[in-house]
Amino acid sequence: MERISENGLKKITEICDKYAGENTPLMMILSDIQKEFGYIPLEVQEKVSELTGISVAEIFGVVTFYSFFTLSPKGKYVIGCCLGTACYVKGAQQVIDKFSEILGIGAGETTADGLFSIDALRCIGACGIAPAVTINGKVYPKMSVDKVPAVVEEYRSLEG
Repeated sequence: MERISENGLKKITEICDKYAGENTPLMMILSDIQKEFGYIPLEVQEKVSELTGISVAEIFGVVTFYSFFTLSPKGKYVIGCCLGTACYVKGAQQVIDKFSEILGIGAGETTADGLFSIDALRCIGACGIAPAVTINGKVYPKMSVDKVPAVVEEYRSLEG
C-alpha cells in the first residue's frame, strides 16, 4: 500500500468518522483499519492523524507497542508460535526455529510468495498443551520439531 487508493482513502475516512464522537477513538480506529487492510503502514497513520488530529508520533507508538497491529502485510497463513514460559521450557524455541528454517524467514517476517508469516507470541493461555502453535486461529497442541514439516506441507497443499 505504497499509495493509498481512492477507495482506501474513502474507507479510512469512514472508519475515522465512525468514531468521531468517542473520547479515545484511536484503538478502535486502528483495529478497524487493521481488519480492513491487514496492516497499518505509515501513509495510513499520516491520514488518520490528518483526520483525527492525533499526532503521527502517538499513532505510531500505539501501532508499534501492540503486537496485534503490524506495519507490513502478513502472509495468508500466520503461524503464531507461543514462547511463554510453559511452551518455552517444552521446546517452543526449537519449534519456531524449525518453521524459520523451512520457510526461510524469521519471526515477524513474511515469505516472498506472501503465503506464510511467523509471529513469536508471548503466553497464549494454552500452557496445558505446550508447546502450542496457532495458524490463523487453529491451535496445534504439543507441537514438536518433527511435526513442523507436515504442518507446513498441509498449508502448502491448500494452494494447489
